[in-house]
Amino acid sequence: MPYAITNRCTQCDTCIPLCPTGAISQIEGQEFWIDPTLCNNCEGYYPEPQCKLVCPVDSPIPLQAKKGRCKTTQRTPTQPDLFANGKTNSFASAIAIWELCNILAQRDSLPWRTDSEGKLYYQRQVNQGQSLMTFQVTDAFDSQPCVALDAPEALTALEGFDIRAACLHLIYAAYATALEQPWQQEFSISDRQIETYLGLDKRKDLSKTAKLSLIKELAQQPCKISVTLQWQSQGKMKGFSLNASRLWYLLDIEHYFQEDELGCKHLTGLTFKIKAGLWAYYFLNRKGSKQQTAFYQYGTLPKTLLANIMSIWQQHEGAARILLWLLFKTKMGQEQRITVPTLMRVAYGETKLMQVSTQLEGRKRLLRAFESDLEVLNHYGIKPIFDPVTYPVEIQPLWAKLADLPDDPEAALEFWINDGDRNSRLTDAAPKGKWNRLMNARLLRFELPDDWQKPTSAKAKQTRRRKSRTQLLLSSQFTLSGPQIAEARKQLQLSQRALAHQIGKSQSWVRDVERGRFQPASKELALLRQILGIG
Repeated sequence: MPYAITNRCTQCDTCIPLCPTGAISQIEGQEFWIDPTLCNNCEGYYPEPQCKLVCPVDSPIPLQAKKGRCKTTQRTPTQPDLFANGKTNSFASAIAIWELCNILAQRDSLPWRTDSEGKLYYQRQVNQGQSLMTFQVTDAFDSQPCVALDAPEALTALEGFDIRAACLHLIYAAYATALEQPWQQEFSISDRQIETYLGLDKRKDLSKTAKLSLIKELAQQPCKISVTLQWQSQGKMKGFSLNASRLWYLLDIEHYFQEDELGCKHLTGLTFKIKAGLWAYYFLNRKGSKQQTAFYQYGTLPKTLLANIMSIWQQHEGAARILLWLLFKTKMGQEQRITVPTLMRVAYGETKLMQVSTQLEGRKRLLRAFESDLEVLNHYGIKPIFDPVTYPVEIQPLWAKLADLPDDPEAALEFWINDGDRNSRLTDAAPKGKWNRLMNARLLRFELPDDWQKPTSAKAKQTRRRKSRTQLLLSSQFTLSGPQIAEARKQLQLSQRALAHQIGKSQSWVRDVERGRFQPASKELALLRQILGIG
């Protein structure tokens, strides 16, 4: 239990240099306060708390939980809340932001190296190796200039990173897009806003102190990484370089307190002042992009993503890593082919993948974890579409095979009877060599929820409205209803699974089309007409 300083304190300054964790500080240069997030009763340093031992008036006492509600105090104004529409918000999506997200999520799973000076660094090549980004773990977030940590200290810091800090990083990236010149302007956010974004306001099992402690720790971690850029000219954009700049600067943390009858100060609120690093001048410069002297790269941040990460990070960290990675990967286009080894490296790291390559039991455990993580993604609307050639049904996860199990009891009974008549059943053990086949398998893409899609611009909406009545009539002639597709399939004696295999879709996709849940795209309609022989 941490200690607290009462109103008996005479501010003699004796305890501050003796505190091994630096938990004792002065509030606005006046009263003393012990940060409960740092105080550990001197465990591991001294047999007794030093502040209590040396205090002449016996002021420090064990901190008791605050009783009653936190009184509202006057706070520094903050930026307006994100997610004004309740679903999405724009956010900076430059590749430097992507890589910092990977660092916070994957930590020491990435290929970190040590330079000649003993500093740890991670590099990412861009534009086919023409440009280079170098990331380093830095010292305290509030120091200027930032200094890279030595390899042992940097590795320790990486191990202490929390994947939930990636959510704070994305929140910072969302606030930065609201500024005209984010590399010069700062923004302020409060603990209350962060609680809402992360869903911590609904956590009744956490005390106010525990929530503030967690928020404070997560808010600091994105500010402990620096980036060095060596960017070659790209089109009309001239090359540039940036030397060891933090991606986020934590300029100040304001603490708000409430005193109890003993004069102990209880932390009741926080406000963080953040400023983007100089990367924003090159990648989040709206005016510069119009003049073709910089980029202005942004994407869509779904509010549900933050809630999903906070829900699954502990039991399904691999799925959380993939979610964060896909947020940026899908920005490159939905038709990106993604190999299974790539997803496994993202979820579990290259080292883990290499370790289990020669261990049978290790491969089985990793395979179970991977299929479970894919199921979690599917549950949250991120549906994997398996390549029917390299990722056929026999090596797909069981949950994917059972996706088309009918809800009706009689239809389900018929489904299992038909399955039992086949030579290979859905519940049969995995075929031999499944691991090796998975290492050559790939996913065609991920079907994404609506809130992951980039909002349609006003110009695109206006263009869509300009379609003539004749064009709409012509397009309607080429549509196919769900019953039409189902009838034509049954006439050809094709199962939903067989049709899905021929068009490169999942069986659930065919089922949803036949039930009228959505209309296929023009390319898919043309392929359906060709396969089903519909003129």
